[in-house]
Amino acid sequence: MGNPLRARRTASDWAAVSQVIEIADKISSFEQLSAVIEADLEAQNPAKVPAGWRDAEVTGRLEFGFADAQQMLPAVSCRVEATVDLVCQRCLEVFRQPLEAEADLLLLDFDEEADGYDAYEVWELEEPLLRPQDIVEELLIMALPFAAKHAESASCRALSAETQEEAGEEMTTPFAALREQMVRDNEGSD
Repeated sequence: MGNPLRARRTASDWAAVSQVIEIADKISSFEQLSAVIEADLEAQNPAKVPAGWRDAEVTGRLEFGFADAQQMLPAVSCRVEATVDLVCQRCLEVFRQPLEAEADLLLLDFDEEADGYDAYEVWELEEPLLRPQDIVEELLIMALPFAAKHAESASCRALSAETQEEAGEEMTTPFAALREQMVRDNEGSD
């Protein structure tokens, strides 16, 4: 039997059997998520990119069922977690970012509506067959921060002058070249 995350069935089929899927996979199994992370890490010096970032674990659980007693509205409860490598937008260093997403989704056809189910988010199905992996991947992509940065200022080289002084090294900032050019331009105009 194959991986149920990658199987395709209608939402009603998943719900009718009350399918529960325990997730234990790797980032590399999620193509779109891998592409987003890779694009973030691409600008980094290859020596600073963690070699096994694609092997980070994705864990969680999907529980399919129906939201209504008439079994007309398929739904899924989701909880997914992963820790990914991203580039801090302050100091431009790679750091580990935990991702966590929980959602109760109502699985509706693109033109279908359901009133009175405010506890659910609507997941509009563009195709009749649903692949649970797509739900997991989308939830993790939506959990990515808009601007990745260290959670604690002590961990961020850009915010920790003490770390910079202790290391005895200059920190490269995104605007260092611009600052140097402005200094040269100002010296030339004197």
